[in-house]
Amino acid sequence: MKTIPFNKIWLTGKECQYIAQTLHAGKTCGNGEFTRRCEVFFEEKLGAERCLLTTSCTDALEMCAMLADIGPGDEVIVPSYTFVSTALAFVRQGAKVIFVDSRTDSPCLDEQQLESLITSRTRAIVPVHYAGVACDMDVVLKIAERHHLLVIEDAAQAVDSFYKGRPLGTIGHLSAFSFHETKNIQCGEGGMLVINDSRFVKRADILLEKGTNRTEFFRGEVNKYGWVDIGSSFLPAEYVAAFLWAQLEELDDIQTKRKSIWNAYYKLLQGIPELVLPILPDYATNNAHAFYVICATPSERTALIAYLKDNGIHSVFHYLSLHKSVYAEKRHWNTACLPQADRYSDCLLRLPLFYELTVEEVDYICRVIKTFYESRR
Repeated sequence: MKTIPFNKIWLTGKECQYIAQTLHAGKTCGNGEFTRRCEVFFEEKLGAERCLLTTSCTDALEMCAMLADIGPGDEVIVPSYTFVSTALAFVRQGAKVIFVDSRTDSPCLDEQQLESLITSRTRAIVPVHYAGVACDMDVVLKIAERHHLLVIEDAAQAVDSFYKGRPLGTIGHLSAFSFHETKNIQCGEGGMLVINDSRFVKRADILLEKGTNRTEFFRGEVNKYGWVDIGSSFLPAEYVAAFLWAQLEELDDIQTKRKSIWNAYYKLLQGIPELVLPILPDYATNNAHAFYVICATPSERTALIAYLKDNGIHSVFHYLSLHKSVYAEKRHWNTACLPQADRYSDCLLRLPLFYELTVEEVDYICRVIKTFYESRR
């Protein structure tokens, strides 16, 4: 029996060629030709003030926390239903994380609950665009402006997705993207900081260069460089950027293929009353990062995962609610009741979605799911 994995990386065919170029050029550390190509690509595509490649989305989020001057005593509002990095970046700066619940119709944060969570210590709101589908950013921005807060978009899954015509990652003051191997565009491990507010540009260069003004030195703006701020080694190697550039050249093709797979799932799984399918708000586009279904109960999801596995299909659940994590319990951050975050943790199931997934395989997956539910009625 053929096995269908949950994810499978796809290579354009030029990754090795571009990596070899960096080796032959004798430039393997960061900030080379391919790094700049990738950054310019996104600066032009997004219309951002500045884009900086990082070793991961986690690092990009940590840079956001540093740029925002988050520190002990501050509070940052993040969704409970997200990857740990969304919260961890701010916790590392000493902040207290305030968890907000998800919407009833989407794993994205519930914008209507934000205002009730804001205190005099709140510094930022961090919306996560789950599965590349936008939060209602008009609501988020209005609340943030009213309370003089920063908006930091976790756009890890949101490459090539839009909110009312605006690219995700360009709406908040800062944002972070991921190029992990499970993302639409990938380089194994990688990320990007996007700066939409010019006041953060100069300091971002310093943080990226381990807290030194080395970038200014290379531009000839100072005659020597030294330690001027905090920072870390956030910059990826040049061969990582070379790999990423090969993927970016095929962005449109990759997106077209992924969207066709997503649409096939949606069409074939309609009509199964036991399942809830993704909802696309009229203000958002779909970048086909993930296709998920929501089961009625945790036990139903467990049984469906096992049934799919028995038929050679690897499906996975996603995040566990952060407010119920061991770490949150130790910090006494888990007192809130967040039923929707728990519902998605217990009942959401992600199906295989990758470039080489065929129409026939999608049809087979959907037939297996239909058979599972027919057998239970």
